[in-house]
Amino acid sequence: MYYDALGVGTADDGSIDMRGDDQRTDHLFSYLSPEQRVPMDHPLRAIRRMTDTALRRLSRQLEALYATTGRPSVPPEKLLRALLLQVLYSVRSERQLMEQLEYNLLFRWFVGLGMDDPVWTPTTFSKNRERLLDGDIARVFFGEVVAQARDQRWLSDDHFTVDGTLLEAWASLKSFRKKGQSGPPPDDPGNPTVNFHGERRSNQTHQSTTDPDSRLFRKGKGHEAKLAYVGEVLMENRHGLVVDACTLLAVGTAEREGAVGLLAGLPERRVTVGGDKAYNQRPFVEAARLLGATPHVAEKKDGGAIDGRTTRHAGYAVSQRVRKRVEEVFGWMKTVGLLRKLRHRGGARVNWIFLFTAAAYNLVRMRRLATRAT
Repeated sequence: MYYDALGVGTADDGSIDMRGDDQRTDHLFSYLSPEQRVPMDHPLRAIRRMTDTALRRLSRQLEALYATTGRPSVPPEKLLRALLLQVLYSVRSERQLMEQLEYNLLFRWFVGLGMDDPVWTPTTFSKNRERLLDGDIARVFFGEVVAQARDQRWLSDDHFTVDGTLLEAWASLKSFRKKGQSGPPPDDPGNPTVNFHGERRSNQTHQSTTDPDSRLFRKGKGHEAKLAYVGEVLMENRHGLVVDACTLLAVGTAEREGAVGLLAGLPERRVTVGGDKAYNQRPFVEAARLLGATPHVAEKKDGGAIDGRTTRHAGYAVSQRVRKRVEEVFGWMKTVGLLRKLRHRGGARVNWIFLFTAAAYNLVRMRRLATRAT
């Protein structure tokens, strides 16, 4: 049996074998760039265009983070694109992300690396990322993404929804110890034995040694208490895009206080704001009205802070129907964005990654809106 140049085999008796030849040929040169290998209709192309537009607009803020002398650093634009890929493709760690950048041509193209460009080590990538965290670049990037949506007239200026969700902290209950207490060294430093049965623990007397900013919090009756943060979003009701977001310490009034803070950031005009029953409380309703927002919160059977003067209008029913879209935001951020269990510690970092993940959600949603418009 021998094979010709086309891989067609011919047996010794002259018969032809149409089975292909499994031979590896390593080419010395490649004449196709990553740009040519990515299909023109790939979803990442539209996201890349919107991302590049946002990065060009915040070039001045990025330049202010770097010194004018010394060795060139990792370009912040490439850092942000790589972090965006980490969110979009649910990559759990920087080490896995760097591994993907070694051989994934799609990832290389999106970040802006050539075929032969070296990939950073995970340590170098993480160290350069710290500069972006210190500069609050996520807030600026999120604002530029929202500005693009506003330019396309995808945002509602009059109707909004607020809601909060619980973000489980990257700390175990074993780390929740009495403040100022220094006990004996653990029997197993990696997984110590801790017996807290019968001990009354609260945020006033105890604190996590792993993430001091996290708080012991229970979502509701019948739910377990866990160390967590509260994430709050303000969604516009036209297309379900996030127009503002933040994280807060997990306390009983966090959702209402966070919602008031997000409403205060809106331009001064008459708006409506939808919400679930957790917001149907007099402190929130009064604060919203002082900010010029009509609270379209879900009704309570007893003790509600709104009455028929609000619920009789047709707009109230629309707000209650549309407000459920906010659960799609949280669902995407927790499953695709991997925020169900946080991978960062400290209030500032958690707020940074929450905002950045919200920006990634908006980019995905805006790509769909642009496709629908064409």
